[in-house]
Order: sequence, then structure tokens, then C-alpha cells
Amino acid sequence: MSQRRPPERSFVDRIWWGDDAIARLARVALAPFEGAYRGIVALRGTLYDAGLLPARRTALPALSVGNLSVGGTGKTPFAAYVASELRARGGKPAIVLRGYGGDEPLVHATLNPGVPVVVSPDRVAGVAQARVLGADVAVLDDAFQHRRAERWADVVLVSADRWTDARRHLPAGPWRESARALRRATMAVVTRKAATPEDADEVREALRAVVPGITIATVLLSARELHEATGTNTMPLDSLNGRRVHLIAAVGDPTAFARQVEATGARITKSSIFPDHYRYTREDGIRLALSSAGMDLALCTLKDAVKLGPHWPAEAPRLWYVSQRVVVEREGEALGALLDGLLAARSTHRHHAG
Repeated sequence: MSQRRPPERSFVDRIWWGDDAIARLARVALAPFEGAYRGIVALRGTLYDAGLLPARRTALPALSVGNLSVGGTGKTPFAAYVASELRARGGKPAIVLRGYGGDEPLVHATLNPGVPVVVSPDRVAGVAQARVLGADVAVLDDAFQHRRAERWADVVLVSADRWTDARRHLPAGPWRESARALRRATMAVVTRKAATPEDADEVREALRAVVPGITIATVLLSARELHEATGTNTMPLDSLNGRRVHLIAAVGDPTAFARQVEATGARITKSSIFPDHYRYTREDGIRLALSSAGMDLALCTLKDAVKLGPHWPAEAPRLWYVSQRVVVEREGEALGALLDGLLAARSTHRHHAG
């Protein structure tokens, strides 16, 4: 039997999360830049808080889904879940995002067919375009730090899988802002993939110690079934049990994804890990397909499949991805009330918008 292997780390991931001498030395070297970054972020926040940098009103009531760190929190599937819930409640949502990396728009289009996806670095202009497309509410994907666009509510995600007491800021670590930034959030959401409910509760308590009055939900990003990357076939998740897997991932937290896969009984005998938002090429597709020879399955995330699938050789064994389902475990009623409030804000927003 092949021994299970942890996923390989990218160089940046090694610096941020590694405990070896090289990683520690790199973080020390980056400390002055981390200090400069924190100073710039603090100054910018002060200018917005004082109104010296004004926020512009959007054409539709908007809910921002963001995070405090770079990647790995489940932001895109959660934003897609919010859009789906708004649609189920009678709303006409649109997803508005910057589209960095090119994968998020494709993922949203896969998860919510029929929901407009607007790609624009200017969120105010993006929401205006969403209104032209027939939307009556907007979900701003990854916009917590983009304060230029006024929003009705801010939902901020924190990953229990990557929570640590040592929270370093860019570029020495993945954090964009400290947990104190949650003071301007409407709700925090602790997400977990392979982390336990107890791990999530610890993060909840840590956040509540920083921002005592904030509502904190918990969400499980649960692996569901396998989908063919370039077709319509599916397989149940338990079909991975005992199978040799080539794990392919260019996501913010490949370790949590690997732990999800291993929990099915699969044997990860090879892993190919790329930087988050990596743009796969035709050569990558050929090389990865050849590397999958002798494996039972080549497996990736939906975020990878939308970009790697078109480059996967037709004559190679099929590429599969794991779908994720959002399961709200705590404060589901509060989250539902927030979405209902966003929809109720449509009439007021129209009135003030003229």
C-alpha cells in the first residue's frame, strides 16, 4: 500500500506557514515590509473612517463577502451560496467582482447559471452594470478592503483550517488586516473544511474576544460528489475510497483540500500544487495528464477545473473535481435575517437613488 503524502507547498506557502529555518529567516527579512504594509493599511482605514476618502453609493443595495487574509477561506463558494439564497428568496442578485486570476467568474457561472457575473475593478461601476443587466441586489465578492463602494452589509470570512496565533501580515504572511478590522463588519463567518467543529468554536471565541458584540456564524464547506471537469458525468464521493489519487490544486489552502480528500479513504500518491489563481497552460495539461499515468484518478477543485479542463488532453484519462456544499452550522437564522434585510433594502435604496 502506498503511503499517504502531504501536499507539496508552493514557495510563498512555505514562507507563510513553514517552520523550517529558511521560512523563519524569510519572515525576519520581510518584517520591515510587513511593518510598512500595516502602516499603509492603517492610514488608509483612518482616511476612510474620517470621510477624507469617501465611499460612493452603489446603484443597488450591496452585500460584501470578504476576508481578512489572502485566499483559503471559501469566499467564492460562500458568495455563490449567498447569491443562490437571495435568488431563492425572490431576489435578482448579481455577482460583482474584480475577477483576479480569471477563475472566480467561471466558478460563479458554473455554480449559479443565470445569475449575472460582472467583472470590474471599479465595484461602483460594476454594480451599475449589474442593474442594467436586471439585477436588484449585488453580492460583492472579495470587497471588504474595497471601501470605495458603499455596501449595505459586510460579511467577513475567517478560516478555521488556517487559524493561528501568529497572524503575520503581507508580505510575511497572508493577512491583509488584523482581526480588529471586524469592528466594521456586520457579521463574521468561520469556515471549516477539514477543521473540526471544536476548532471552529475556538476561532469564534478568539474573534469574539476582539469584537465582543459581533454575530459569528459557522459554515462547513462539505465535499459532496465528483464531477467530470469537461463533461457531465458524476461519481459519489465514496468512490474515492482506496483509490490512488493525483491531487492537483492551485487554491489558497491546498492542505485543507487534501485533508478532505483523504477523509474519503483516498490515497494521495502524488500532488501537484501551484500558486493560488495559477493560469494553467496547454503544456501544464499535457504534463499533468502524463503525471497521472498509473493513478486511479486525477482530482482537482472546481476552481482548478474551470481553467485546467480546457487544456486537459482528450485522449487522457478524465480529470475530475470535488464539488463543495455550504452547510450553515451556527447562526443560520441570523444569516437568513441578514439576507432578508438586504432584499428589504431595495425599496429604500430605489427611493434615495431617485
